[in-house]
Amino acid sequence: MRLLFKHTTVIVVAFVVAASVLVGEKALAVDSSLHPESGAALTAETGFSVIASSMKPTTDAVTGEFSSPQMGVYVVLAPRNESELSELLANLYDSNGKSYQQWLGKGEFYSRFAPSDAQVAAVTDYLRANGLVVEKSSSPFLLRASGPSSIVAAAFKTTLRTYRNRKGIDYFSNDSEIQLPTSFASGVLGVVGLSNTVRLQSQTVLPRKERASIPTPSCETPYVTTAQLFNLVNTGAGFPFGYGGGPGCNGLTPSQDNSIYGAPNLGPLAKGFGVNLAVFELSAYQHSDIATWAHYFYGARYRPPLVDITVDGGPLSPLCPSGDTCPPSFNGYAGDIEVDADIEMQLAIAPAARHLFVYNAPNDFTGQTELDEYTRIANDNIADVVSSSWSVCENDASAAYVQAENLVFEQMAAQGQSMFGAEGDTGAFSCIRSDGTTIVNVLDPPAQPWVTSVGGTSFESFNPGGNPHPNYPRGVETVWNVDNLCNSGAPSAANDDQGGFFWCGETGAGGGGNSQFWGRPWYQFGPGITNPYTTYGNGTTQCSLAAVGRPCREVPDISANADEYTPYAEYCTGNASTPYSVCGSFSGGQTPPGWFGIGGTSLSSPFWSAIIADHDGFWHGRIGNANPLLYLLYNVNYHGYFNDITGIGQTTNNNGFFPTTPGYDLATGIGTPKMGALITLVPQR
Repeated sequence: MRLLFKHTTVIVVAFVVAASVLVGEKALAVDSSLHPESGAALTAETGFSVIASSMKPTTDAVTGEFSSPQMGVYVVLAPRNESELSELLANLYDSNGKSYQQWLGKGEFYSRFAPSDAQVAAVTDYLRANGLVVEKSSSPFLLRASGPSSIVAAAFKTTLRTYRNRKGIDYFSNDSEIQLPTSFASGVLGVVGLSNTVRLQSQTVLPRKERASIPTPSCETPYVTTAQLFNLVNTGAGFPFGYGGGPGCNGLTPSQDNSIYGAPNLGPLAKGFGVNLAVFELSAYQHSDIATWAHYFYGARYRPPLVDITVDGGPLSPLCPSGDTCPPSFNGYAGDIEVDADIEMQLAIAPAARHLFVYNAPNDFTGQTELDEYTRIANDNIADVVSSSWSVCENDASAAYVQAENLVFEQMAAQGQSMFGAEGDTGAFSCIRSDGTTIVNVLDPPAQPWVTSVGGTSFESFNPGGNPHPNYPRGVETVWNVDNLCNSGAPSAANDDQGGFFWCGETGAGGGGNSQFWGRPWYQFGPGITNPYTTYGNGTTQCSLAAVGRPCREVPDISANADEYTPYAEYCTGNASTPYSVCGSFSGGQTPPGWFGIGGTSLSSPFWSAIIADHDGFWHGRIGNANPLLYLLYNVNYHGYFNDITGIGQTTNNNGFFPTTPGYDLATGIGTPKMGALITLVPQR
């Protein structure tokens, strides 16, 4: 997510599935920025097998041996009937098939694909015999095992050590691949909780402390210049800024959001009527903020259809797994700015939704609570469309964790639930804010094959001011990369001697690139998909969960405006009763108080999720995972359904590494929405 602070500036078409679905592809995954301390392969003990890529090699300094009186882990079990699951998913999304959109009901996924009783018993017996307490979880694919860290490490035949990365952040991890008895090892995908680097972030930009004395801005101020940004960084001096018709010129209004991208004028039927929305969150928020925002734009009689669902105690009363960390500063209201942005964005596009479920778990460091929350969303099976703006760069995730997630997203896809994720705010270098590395990397879960990855664009010189019904600025919309500053360039006058990576973190750019875990899904085809930047599975650092030689999953799938300098209007506040509130640290000083402009793919993801909710409401049924339809429309009538961000005649023409081109590209995906066409399936001009 990206904020902008004033004064501180801071169809109905037959479709045949032509390739195999990404199910059951298990292999190794290695951190592409790290190097093993030894090139020697681990030799398993007699009767044991190595769980492939269950350790991520590192050159970070070892600071000691990790010790905890109690720690809990998840053993991730493979589904039974994997070929049947693959066939099911293919048939559900084949519009020529008998099973097309015949979604599974609540509980059916587990009854058909949960691990066998024999597999569960074998793993359980082994772990208990080695001194661990084993309990079932909310998912049959996750067995919870706990005990002293020394016993946990011994059971998996590894050692747990502590490390310090280049940013000075301490973490623990196993120092060798784990081993399990050969008799059942093939049914284990890995173990989650042996490392604590899965620290999901909303990528929020905190407000600057400096305040500049400047005149009240007009809503038609020009797009920010490099001179203004350089001066801001060097002196803290603000500059006049106003964008859109929100209160105090603080961003686009719902009317402007819909008008720019061509929403149809069909009333509630095309505004999410009867659909259940959901957001994945890791922070508390205030209902009063959402009510204030909604009453301003929709009137006092409008009631936001919020329903809160708490998992593992939520961020206010965290039930943190043993040996895990759920720091107070990462919980409480520490991400309220994200939660409010997600909810308000969905309501801007789908205000007629029946319910908006706000799922909330504690923000932990091993990823176990996040898995619990995604599992709850899938098991409830009440949300038609789900958006998450919380993510971790793939480089900091593990093969076990992403495969555990994938099982949940496969369940969602089989049930017809649409899942969206924000592809990131630091261009092609998604690890900059987490581990400080500047490698080319993408985010998890947006890069998952059963998640729609949403990138970012900018309206740059187009400012609609107070016009409530602006037209789309054809030829103006670019990839989001503020003044083209994000890149891998060395310090120079062109970047104020800061270096390009500094600006990727400072002003941001839309994420995109190739997955280090996942192969290209069957639905991802068409002009530009195979391009000079395409990578192929190599068994280690490139789509390592796919067969060697297979093209890798490419993201984003689609994009929408995400530039904090062409922002959306958000309302969010905090007070003494909202501990660690981001909004409480600055929004009271805004004009008017509580209102500010917000950007980032944290906005474009809920935007797109709400468009699909509008589609579901219009057609009276779930579309399921959106990607098969989106890529079909791309191939059938590209310009009838999407705005192509070509880069032609534009100075902003890359996301820091990957260029924008006609057709699909790794900076903006297919492009941005023509809402009327996507909702009604009638192509627009």
